[in-house]
Amino acid sequence: MTGAAAAGFPVFKVLYQGNLFADYFQIYLRDEAHPDLREDYTDQTIARRLAAGAYAIILHTVRNTTVPVRVEWHDHRPAPDLDAYQHVVEADFDCPSGQLVLAGLTDYDPTAPRLAVKAGPVGIRASLSGLNTLSEDGLEGDDHYLMQLWPGADPQAVRVLKAWPGS
Repeated sequence: MTGAAAAGFPVFKVLYQGNLFADYFQIYLRDEAHPDLREDYTDQTIARRLAAGAYAIILHTVRNTTVPVRVEWHDHRPAPDLDAYQHVVEADFDCPSGQLVLAGLTDYDPTAPRLAVKAGPVGIRASLSGLNTLSEDGLEGDDHYLMQLWPGADPQAVRVLKAWPGS
């Protein structure tokens, strides 16, 4: 082993870092070949801040505007950093095409970022911070959304590792 892995640092690749319009408070990641998203929302789904379907996840943001998003690909499930985030949730979904579409709910799909990943089951951890920094009108804030992906996740239900009390 050499480099970061030998030093005990996590090895990952940044697939996306930028801003997305979270219209209706939602951002999604889905398999490119499967355009359908879940539409069955409950108070519990929204409180978890993540809904998972067979081929997609929907992340629920605290702002209905443009928000900063980072997506990372890890070779293995990374250790969660519960101290650094206010809300942490995990799930899994399948990406048989090896190509993910990342977008806000009303983005124009053909121009949405495409993220290449290992085809097959994918684990995801969404870590959210700055959730309590919103302006009074809810349009400004210092909220951040990190999505960590890894291959070969075992099918499980959505799991909240740390819940933000404001959910």
